[in-house]
Amino acid sequence: MAGPVRVRRPSEREGRKLQRIVRRGSTTTMRNRRAMMLPAPAGGNTVPVRTRLVQAEGDSVHDVIHRFNEIGPACLDPRWAGGRPRLLTDDDEDFVVRTATTRPAKAKTCGDERRHAQEQHGHEGEPVDTDR
Repeated sequence: MAGPVRVRRPSEREGRKLQRIVRRGSTTTMRNRRAMMLPAPAGGNTVPVRTRLVQAEGDSVHDVIHRFNEIGPACLDPRWAGGRPRLLTDDDEDFVVRTATTRPAKAKTCGDERRHAQEQHGHEGEPVDTDR
């Protein structure tokens, strides 16, 4: 069995940041709970005491402590992954950008519609029915 989990001594800046998060409680709930997990082992409290305080699993407390030892206060921010896959491909995204940044053509009026229909049919003398 492994020995007790030890939190590395935080730098003065890290300690102030942890203390500010815990005292104010103005950040997200998850970040606040994770910040509360860290100072206790440094103060001599065991992991089971800390798990009861923040109502968390012992494994999650161990994980937060190990992550703090590796990367510091960045461990307080959750890193969500996965989720719904992208629906747009890169080509689709390029098309959307090109379409959005292209100026529109001249707006057509009813007279333009009639003239355009006559040009398409090649019968400039004959009337074309454009009613729906």
